Amino acid sequence: MAAEAQTAGSVAPRPRGASGTEGLSQREMDFPTVEDLRLRTRRRIPKFAFDFVAGGCGENLTVARNRAAFDAIEIVPRYGKGSLAVSTKVELFGQSYAAPLGMSPIGLGGIVWPRMEQHLARAAQAANVPYTLSTPASTAIETIGALAPDVFWFQLYAAPGDDFRISRDMMRRAERCGAKVLLVTIDTPVRAKRPQDMRNRLAVPFRPNLRTIFDIACHPAWLLEVARHGAPKCENFAAYAEAGASPDALAGLVQRELRGGFTWDAIRRLRDAWPRAMVVKGILDPRDAELALAAGADGIVVSNHGGRTFDGAPAAIDMLPAIKAVAGDATVLLDSGIRSGLDIVRTLALGAKAVMTGRPFLFGVGALGAPGGSHVLDILIEETRMAMGQIGASDLAEVAQAAVRHNNK
Repeated sequence: MAAEAQTAGSVAPRPRGASGTEGLSQREMDFPTVEDLRLRTRRRIPKFAFDFVAGGCGENLTVARNRAAFDAIEIVPRYGKGSLAVSTKVELFGQSYAAPLGMSPIGLGGIVWPRMEQHLARAAQAANVPYTLSTPASTAIETIGALAPDVFWFQLYAAPGDDFRISRDMMRRAERCGAKVLLVTIDTPVRAKRPQDMRNRLAVPFRPNLRTIFDIACHPAWLLEVARHGAPKCENFAAYAEAGASPDALAGLVQRELRGGFTWDAIRRLRDAWPRAMVVKGILDPRDAELALAAGADGIVVSNHGGRTFDGAPAAIDMLPAIKAVAGDATVLLDSGIRSGLDIVRTLALGAKAVMTGRPFLFGVGALGAPGGSHVLDILIEETRMAMGQIGASDLAEVAQAAVRHNNK
């Protein structure tokens, strides 16, 4: 593949021979796909931790629906251009990034691997792609702002008590720490039922049974890492709890405070208070997209929360064209179901400016520890370049012009 000019922090394409394997590292050979990392993570961490991040709500129907919808999308390739110099660069909200790919917010990522958010923030900063910290993350806003100053985005949940006191304070903290974009998440108006977590006794307080204790003992690498760095806790809420609050105490505070969704009026007030780009995340209905834009949003994330909130939701990718049709000049992103560079190209061909994904990065760090986030970025960006080259697109504008067969049309 022909080389392209690189900016600081961007990811350079690696040369490949005819077989596509020459010059690969041992890690690339052992874990060539996100699925390989998922399988290793499943073996490497306790079942309750894996089920928490890999599963969805209800019977996991929406998780499966997301995957089936992506697999049904076909892109018609064009040939005759010879070898292409492929560029994955994208501009989002006035800033240039190396690829149309951002890391989605992940609540309590430290349950998979301690310091998960720190590992991912460093990887995102090095690669020049957005990293989004979740409200109930296991690393504080201030820490991530220092680790990823150029690519830091913050996701805000509704804590409606006392006129959104905690939500508004977290927003101010994110602003002081230089967050480039505020992702206001609206698709959690009520708590979801996750039977897998219930069966695993993953509740507040956490009361493991003998089976769970045995399972933890059978995963010594994970146990050693937890022993070294401590049990994960919702660090962003420490400022609103008693000094030295335990992980269970902080988790209880999160459950009490995050108990509703934002109204459109509340979103307008956030818009007035937030000085940079604001995006509404969790949109599936075009009518809600119009309301988000009317409330002042600069962009929309089409998302069903990765299947974690409502098991009767449509696949996010299936709703993208209708939402794009009403979005006008607003930036439309998509989250939910992305597992490969081909999925990224499929999404861009249907009109999104970029994608966001979370689980692949969890699987990367769960499988490999600190290097896992960078390895997932390498996989997804290289697969994106390959898919773009195969369909005859040298840049993202040409991807958007590709012929797509979606829902058998």
